[in-house]
Amino acid sequence: MEQLIQYFETIPSAHRSLILVGGITFFWVLEGIVPLFTLRYKKWKHAVPNFFFTLTTIVINFFLAFLLLKTADWTVANDFGILNWLPAMPLWLYVLLGVMLLDLIGAYLAHWVEHKVKPLWMVHLVHHSDHHVDTTTANRHHPLESFVRYLFTLLGVLLVGAPIGIIMLYQSLSVVLSQFNHANIKLPTKLDKYLSYIIVSPDMHKVHHHYVLPYTDSNYGNIFAIWDRLFGTYMHLDRESIVYGVDTFPDETENSSISGLLKQPFHKYRRPTTVGDAD
Repeated sequence: MEQLIQYFETIPSAHRSLILVGGITFFWVLEGIVPLFTLRYKKWKHAVPNFFFTLTTIVINFFLAFLLLKTADWTVANDFGILNWLPAMPLWLYVLLGVMLLDLIGAYLAHWVEHKVKPLWMVHLVHHSDHHVDTTTANRHHPLESFVRYLFTLLGVLLVGAPIGIIMLYQSLSVVLSQFNHANIKLPTKLDKYLSYIIVSPDMHKVHHHYVLPYTDSNYGNIFAIWDRLFGTYMHLDRESIVYGVDTFPDETENSSISGLLKQPFHKYRRPTTVGDAD
């Protein structure tokens, strides 16, 4: 465990890029072998806007990365944050707790807030308006959302008091798990169910991408499934019943256009309907 943390403390940028590209490539291939839905769309054409927003996310995080490093160093130097206030513990528990708390604040809380605050929902809408959810959807975030997510991650680093090694480990796990649970793959039903008690599985997260409430406002987790179960936001829906997209923004052409998606947060708010209203 000590060697693992030492590696992530100084992980080269090339290795981080390899994790991102390698994950997308692996799940892209797996989607062709065991697809959940046999989607009739041009996969490369669909991926273009998603790759564009992946690039904008990378750029934003690259230019702001120094703030994470400075904040992490400050918390360690000043014994600030939850990890620094707890009694001594085994390294494996220290690392696990750090990753879990960063996931709670940087992912689950950020995601929940984006669904509850109307202007932030309009920004987050870019992610939900994908009509063909697959592994490339994982990083389909408007630049404004990338900045919002970054602020929550920074808040998590400050409150948790995590050193940079744990932060880099968390971010790497977050990237791969997001690619995994968005991937258009069909796991055996029981395996997916058992996984969903520990990590966010593909079937569990796909419910979140169903086009109407209350399912859209459920299953906010990214790495760990415990937060949705603990805070009462977990929901189940049979995989065959899932319809991707957002009912209030149904135009697939606009939702597949980079220019249209960049403008999407600036549309007038449209109140989502519930499953009962949609029937």
